Amino acid sequence: MTDLQAEPTHRNDTPVALSPGQLTDAVHAITDRSRQASRILARATRARKDRVLLAIADALVSRRDLVLAANRTDVDRGRAAGTSAYLLDRLSLDAERVGKLAEALAQLAALPDPVGTAVRAETLPNGLRMSQVRVPLGVVAAIYEARPNVTVDIAGLALKSGNAVILRGGSAAAATNAALVGIIRDTLEDHGLPDDAVLTIDEFGREGAQVLMKARGRVDVLIPRGGRELIQSVVTTARVPVIETGEGNVHILLDESADEEMAVEILLNAKTQRPSVCNTVETLLVHARSAAAPGVLAALVRAGVTLHVDERSRGLLPAGTDAPTATDEDWGREYMQLDLAVKTVDSVDDALLHIRRWSTGHSEAIITNNLASSEEFVAGVDSAAVLVNASTRFVDGGELGLGAEVGISTQKMHARGPMGLAELTTTKWIVQGAGHVRR
Repeated sequence: MTDLQAEPTHRNDTPVALSPGQLTDAVHAITDRSRQASRILARATRARKDRVLLAIADALVSRRDLVLAANRTDVDRGRAAGTSAYLLDRLSLDAERVGKLAEALAQLAALPDPVGTAVRAETLPNGLRMSQVRVPLGVVAAIYEARPNVTVDIAGLALKSGNAVILRGGSAAAATNAALVGIIRDTLEDHGLPDDAVLTIDEFGREGAQVLMKARGRVDVLIPRGGRELIQSVVTTARVPVIETGEGNVHILLDESADEEMAVEILLNAKTQRPSVCNTVETLLVHARSAAAPGVLAALVRAGVTLHVDERSRGLLPAGTDAPTATDEDWGREYMQLDLAVKTVDSVDDALLHIRRWSTGHSEAIITNNLASSEEFVAGVDSAAVLVNASTRFVDGGELGLGAEVGISTQKMHARGPMGLAELTTTKWIVQGAGHVRR
């Protein structure tokens, strides 16, 4: 069950008792407050925004015990409800993870401000001076599942790029998100920026999210971040513009020339470091002439990965390995746990055909020592990110120098791949003349 399907809750888990009309009015009132805040934030200087980001980072560290206590409430509730270990890992915070959230905000503060940056500028033959500059989107809404780190990432990115943000973080992380949003709003107010720059509709639950998704004209863009059910629910329901993100049926091709030692290290990192996230590999495509394949598969089995294999790959497994036979469901599945589909292919082109059939357009990688193979793979992959001899875990805003990310867009419009500061802006054309008229 996704958060969109869960019962609506307040922070104290009591049901929201509002009529449909009252609920719509309440959510629209929040969007109005967000719009007012966005107009102030859009004109804030970089220095002012950076000071606030650094102050929020300091507040997260100084009030860490409050955040961790709230998080324990959410984790204990999730464990009692039978939430899987992998999802509990996504939900959980500790001192180190809170510290990394603060570090990400400090990194954002150090990055250039995209607002006001000229995308293009020139003087036309008729003397008109034309420029196209980056401006904030305005009101950004985000709907996401049990990932409290996303609360901080999205709020930080929105503030730095001059946007106000409305958050729906889901009931599974209700206490943690309330603590985080409270810290952010307190810090904004302390530094003279509108606290309504960061708002939440968590108290209105699923019904509130439905109203938000249909608030066309009140929300400039909506970004869902989570599993397939949540993303597809938003995409099919929303009337506001949506940037589709997140679902990651990620592939790695083990080419015939791949070095075994390097391949083992990459595959173990891509599958086992944090299986519950969207940049984790879900399908390994093995070239039929790969000498490294048996050693790679043996290493994955030793690491506790359950392999779902086609018949051609079964003979590459260590003796006695119990591996289920892969089906179409496996090729199309985002496991988000220690399971991996394995298929033997005859060429790079064969691998590309499989990827085109089953990929969600997130990320694909090749492990190879053959330049021609890598160039063919890079040219043939039609996903947001393609990697050569590197773990797919690097497809992440923080790892790629963006400071953080709102999500990883799998669309081809406006933003594609990890969405950082620039992706939360649009452009405005400025034309300056001296009494010019069109003849």
